[in-house]
Amino acid sequence: MNIISFLKLVEIQTKVASMIPFLLGTTYVLYRFSSFNTLNFILMLVSLLSFDMTTTALNNYIDYKKAIKKHGFGYESHNAIVRYGLKEGTVVAVIVTMISIAVAAGIMLYINTGLVVLILGAISFGIGILYSFGPIPISRTPFGEFFSGFTMGFVITFLAAYIHLKDFGFIAFFFQDGMLNVGLNLQELLQIMLISVLPICGIANIMLANNICDIEDDIANRRYTLPVYVGRENALLLFKFIYYIGYLAVGISLLLGIVPLLSALVFLTLIIVNNNIKEFNKLQTKEKTFSLSVKNFIIINVAFVFTIALGIIFKNL
Repeated sequence: MNIISFLKLVEIQTKVASMIPFLLGTTYVLYRFSSFNTLNFILMLVSLLSFDMTTTALNNYIDYKKAIKKHGFGYESHNAIVRYGLKEGTVVAVIVTMISIAVAAGIMLYINTGLVVLILGAISFGIGILYSFGPIPISRTPFGEFFSGFTMGFVITFLAAYIHLKDFGFIAFFFQDGMLNVGLNLQELLQIMLISVLPICGIANIMLANNICDIEDDIANRRYTLPVYVGRENALLLFKFIYYIGYLAVGISLLLGIVPLLSALVFLTLIIVNNNIKEFNKLQTKEKTFSLSVKNFIIINVAFVFTIALGIIFKNL
């Protein structure tokens, strides 16, 4: 396996789906609390990137093993195992190596932080594995958009902020009289949930667009995704409104003063996003239009991260 086939196996271009929420949580905590922990930042980056690549490689491996329809773009061109003639043993070894790195970095991060990171990290790892593996993988059900959106959009954003807060957190676990107690700062928790709606919606729509493009292949391969259940037209309607939910959350965040006023500039991206939605409505294919969902995600969320970063600069002037 060379570097090109490896990058295709892990679909490195899709890692923006985890990196952007990571940067969003980091810029948010810098803006709100002026707090940053370099070691925790590096540990989470290594663990997150390694695990994200693991789940993608695992998903491609499972699709390769379970494929019934063995022709067409989705199988012959899109799946790196087929395209580059990769050996199964090599693919499995790569998957095991990457998940080992992810777990090791995650454990070090837990030791450096606390129980919250361990619990949420374990839940995320579990969802990530079950997304592609098991008797009924989540990716083959109507719940793929929800689980991927929530895990990557909210949990990553939350943890990326939480790991920098040494003396103040959104959630705290403590023992008292032999009992485990949980303390919640509901105001801060609700605020970070609100800013994470934008990446949640963007990631959910990447998965939704992927499944819309694959409706026929998924039916042939017995993958009963959300578009298979609701139909193409309803899925396209949902695709459009999910973006608008994200913009609504940004508007509420601005009204509540959670993000800087500069974040109002995010609404300028509506022009490009609406054009991309129209293009996707005309044609839904992996080769030509699926990338529009990834472009929308990047455009909206990079703008959001950038405006918060600008807010940090102006706040410290």
